[in-house]
Amino acid sequence: MGPEQALPLPAEFTDVDSYVDSLLNFATSSWLLQTLCGGVHILDFFTRTEDLYSSLLSIEWRDWFQSRDMADILDLFMREDLTQFDAQSSEGPDCISTPRPTWRNGLPPPQGLLQYIKDVRAHLLDRRFPPSNSGLTVQKSIIARHVAVGMKVKKVHEVDNFSRYVDRLTSDIAKSGNREISHLVDFGSGQNYLGRALAAQPYSKHIVAVESKQHNIEGAKHMDVLAKLVDKPLVMRNKKEYRAGLMSGNDGGQNCDPDACTSSPSAPFNGGSGSTTTGAEDNDEEQGIVEQKAVTTTLQVYTEGQGSVQYVEHRISDANLRPVVEQVIDTSQVQSAPISSVPVVVAQSSDPQTLPKSTEPSLMVISLHSCGNLVHHGLRSLLLNPSVTAVAMVGCCYNLLTERLGPPTYKLPTLRPSHPRLVATSTAFDPHGFPMSERLVNFPLHAPESAHKPNSSGIKGIRLNITSRMMAVQAPQNWGKEDSDLFFTRHFYRALLQRIFLDRGVVSAPVDDGEAVGENVSAAGHTSKVNWTPPDGLAPGIGPDGGTMPITIGTLRRFCYENFVSYVRGALTKLTTPNSFCAVDPAFISARMDGLTDEDILDYEKRYSERKKELSVMWSLMAFSAGVVEAVIVVDRWLWLKEQKEVQHAWVEAVFDYKMSPRNLVVVGIKR
Repeated sequence: MGPEQALPLPAEFTDVDSYVDSLLNFATSSWLLQTLCGGVHILDFFTRTEDLYSSLLSIEWRDWFQSRDMADILDLFMREDLTQFDAQSSEGPDCISTPRPTWRNGLPPPQGLLQYIKDVRAHLLDRRFPPSNSGLTVQKSIIARHVAVGMKVKKVHEVDNFSRYVDRLTSDIAKSGNREISHLVDFGSGQNYLGRALAAQPYSKHIVAVESKQHNIEGAKHMDVLAKLVDKPLVMRNKKEYRAGLMSGNDGGQNCDPDACTSSPSAPFNGGSGSTTTGAEDNDEEQGIVEQKAVTTTLQVYTEGQGSVQYVEHRISDANLRPVVEQVIDTSQVQSAPISSVPVVVAQSSDPQTLPKSTEPSLMVISLHSCGNLVHHGLRSLLLNPSVTAVAMVGCCYNLLTERLGPPTYKLPTLRPSHPRLVATSTAFDPHGFPMSERLVNFPLHAPESAHKPNSSGIKGIRLNITSRMMAVQAPQNWGKEDSDLFFTRHFYRALLQRIFLDRGVVSAPVDDGEAVGENVSAAGHTSKVNWTPPDGLAPGIGPDGGTMPITIGTLRRFCYENFVSYVRGALTKLTTPNSFCAVDPAFISARMDGLTDEDILDYEKRYSERKKELSVMWSLMAFSAGVVEAVIVVDRWLWLKEQKEVQHAWVEAVFDYKMSPRNLVVVGIKR
């Protein structure tokens, strides 16, 4: 069962074990890779005395980058056929020689740069869709238009292809002799786009949609009505009393006595659905009771086919699904009508708690783009829950992962210290965090002074700081000329504004690598501190809890990116507005930036304009290299499944087009 190879291997490898060995060795031994993936922050780019660009890259690389357009550089990183350079001489690591003296009407890349690009490419997982040797072809979406309500083109592509995949997988599991899957448990269902497609025709699956936010569940139920998969609820009310309640500030019944009414206008009753949220449960939440509860708020039996969606309100904090399994309803006893193309309204109990529960469900846990540790919880549920037969998880948001091994115990050979953002998670030694597999936990690290021999101190365990994990969610293969120019400009503006902050005393100069420890590094990852002491703060830029006070700007309105003057004015307006979400006192920023004229801003842009190219090159190298980080994360999850004796099959493959959705790898595990 599954593809021929358990991992989507790059062309340079034909054996899974050889690839994993090479990937882990490269990730832990390459000084340049470690520096680009975790050792560089863009906000330090124009504020360091010895700039990052010249400190990191050799003169041969810098000269070649200076002579090339960014479009050519991106093509070389991601798309150019590198075999054309194989005939060149290898007299030195950065030698440029015959017999092929030109590339695109200029000098060919340095040999050292070419070798680094080859090394990175050789360790990137194959993201092509459909996967090679799968026998699949690209097909037109079969999701009905009314089922696709609320979906954008990207979401339709993801849901359509993953629905097909899940349907094939459940069929293969049944054919293999395992128990037939009775329910699909969707982790973090959100608006239930995936569950809605799987429960509707032609799949007619039974979905258990697990979601922690009540407003998402209500939105999903509203989507079911808009999709005409359930009947619109008929609300009976006295209009005069209802309007009088609105006029008197009764919030339309939001705060009405639960004993005096059966439903609230904010949570309309759907045919065949009911809410079981009670005041007692709300009180438990306020008191901080640790025990996690699962509450079935609604059972939606669709009017087309025999699919159903059971909405369960539950916060997933570990792999124990017992509270959810206990809520799984035996849909075979709720709906017994044959599948028909004619819509049939199925009568149900108004209270889902009174419906018969499934005694022996066979579950498959699925998820489309689960953030952070949610994928880890889903994979571990295969072991901790007898009812779970299989898992199929597509992850994303690697920056939200916690860290199992804590921060690095020795200093990597980077230009700044290891990233301390989210110190609470990086030092929590979270057993649910990265890495999952014992292979990565016990992998011997290389000595900082040498990239070619194991560390003599015996330090083990692969760690990825938050900077590297944030870069791993980039999609440089999808960058075009216009969009890359846009975010290169945005990064240039933000880095240059940081220089203005430095010159005007808003922030301090970046500290040297040896001086930066613990909280001395900003939560954003750079080493400058704000020259303002907050109330009850421990020091300038240090809050009462010991954490740093970052200057957070966030996204500005589109016109602010038209030129640098507009950007600075827009950013300062946002930072100096009372009640700004930035933790730094607006009055402090306003006082330090007072007197900054448009001419001053234009002078900064003129003085640093030539270095915009350097920043663009650095960001491109970082994003390109971070593909190795994503490979390490995905391989770690697969290795964990392979380490479990209860797991019979485990593999990774692409389930949709990288161009449409870059996080396109599903991790599959099937129990024996």
